[in-house]
Amino acid sequence: MSTIKQVQITFDCASPQRVARFWCEVLGYVPPPPPAGFAGWDEFNDAQAPEDRDTWFACSDPSGAGPRLYFQRVPEGKVVKNRVHLDVRVGTGLVGEERLAVLEAECARLVALGAVRVQLLRADGVNESCITMQDVEGNEFCLD
Repeated sequence: MSTIKQVQITFDCASPQRVARFWCEVLGYVPPPPPAGFAGWDEFNDAQAPEDRDTWFACSDPSGAGPRLYFQRVPEGKVVKNRVHLDVRVGTGLVGEERLAVLEAECARLVALGAVRVQLLRADGVNESCITMQDVEGNEFCLD
């Protein structure tokens, strides 16, 4: 039986570079260097045929610990709740008011980047508090 060594998480979206850059800011990820012969990704994109511009983008954890994120353009828009979402773990090990303060501070930072706050789910005796949010294209995620 083989072991999976790496996982990539793929997002379907309308604007791959925009969504990828949002997640780079959220997670501290970085985009890869542009293809050889190009000074930057904008220059690479401008060199493509119009129908091939902004069709994909990727970013990764600079430490190599987290999975690579891949963003691909799809023609259809998001119409229902995600079947899979990311939990951004900013409050690990914290409880009560201390946890809420950390969650609220990170929520404010992400709203400034274009995220939308959806709902605060308060601790219920089984689960700790978290905040449900949406990224710049409406994909759900949690601050946990």
